Amino acid sequence: MQFIKNTLKGKTILITGGAGFIGSNLAFYFQNHHPESNIIIFDKFRDDNIFPNGNPTSLGHFKNLIGFKGRVIVGDINQLSDLETIEDINFDYIFHQAAVSDTTVSDQNFAMRVNHEAFLNLLNITLEKKAMMIYASSAGTYGNSAAPNSVGIGEKPENIYGFSKLCMDESVRRLLEKNPKLSIIGLRYFNVYGPREFYKGKTASMILQLGLQALKNKKVRLFEFGEQKRDFVYIQDVIQANVKAMECEKGGIYNIGYGKARSYNEVIDCLKNELGNFEVEYIKNPYHFFQTHTEADIQQSIRDLEYEPNFSLESGIKDYISEIKLIYEGIKQ
Repeated sequence: MQFIKNTLKGKTILITGGAGFIGSNLAFYFQNHHPESNIIIFDKFRDDNIFPNGNPTSLGHFKNLIGFKGRVIVGDINQLSDLETIEDINFDYIFHQAAVSDTTVSDQNFAMRVNHEAFLNLLNITLEKKAMMIYASSAGTYGNSAAPNSVGIGEKPENIYGFSKLCMDESVRRLLEKNPKLSIIGLRYFNVYGPREFYKGKTASMILQLGLQALKNKKVRLFEFGEQKRDFVYIQDVIQANVKAMECEKGGIYNIGYGKARSYNEVIDCLKNELGNFEVEYIKNPYHFFQTHTEADIQQSIRDLEYEPNFSLESGIKDYISEIKLIYEGIKQ
């Protein structure tokens, strides 16, 4: 489904973090629906380095890009020498998805350098080129503030990830105060799930993780007592928001969710409808910063971006379930 009328013919689209979950989905959207555009992926790709928590320091994976026909550049946004490569590209749009996105990372210095300082460098390059930047912010900026979550209200992050994303947004706000028509749009993703997230490993959505647990063990584990609520948003709606942002005539920061919070127990019900019955074990939650209730106020996104979320939790999981089964079969082999 095409989300904008513009063919983007001859336009160059740069995607940082393009081998990751959202970045790779963006790349294939443009390849499939705007074949006359020039799509360039910039990604660090994963190596053997891991955080102290055991998770990879980079989530980009080549398998997310099998079938992609555009240009792929290997680079690290945290390296000034690699940023020079980006400076040499005459791009019209940049979708900035590269980040430390693991919310359990405790290395504050590293998270701030990658998520905020490197972002500012990219933003300066973008402004010099008079190009448009659409970047990934996060619902992590709200921490445990009361839901529903509205941009500009209750921005009290509970971890360094959320703080680094809020710093990005604050930097953009200062620029937009001087010039509201600057082409910079931040999208605060809520709980995104869908195809191509498998290589996020332990940081993949709970929908994928619970689905795989149910298939493997006929039993899943949830933090007590499964009533924590999240605004789950399907990847196709997130891609819609990114693409529609390209035609927005002013800069801004917007929530991207479904607009309705659902509990983890409701996720279980949806999975049981698709996979059959399985057991649920409730365990203690070890994370003090764990958000108990997030819900996106999307009225500004509907008005300014013409964003229209199409996938409820039920329809999103139904669309995703065949992919989850394929992943499980691949793991078994």
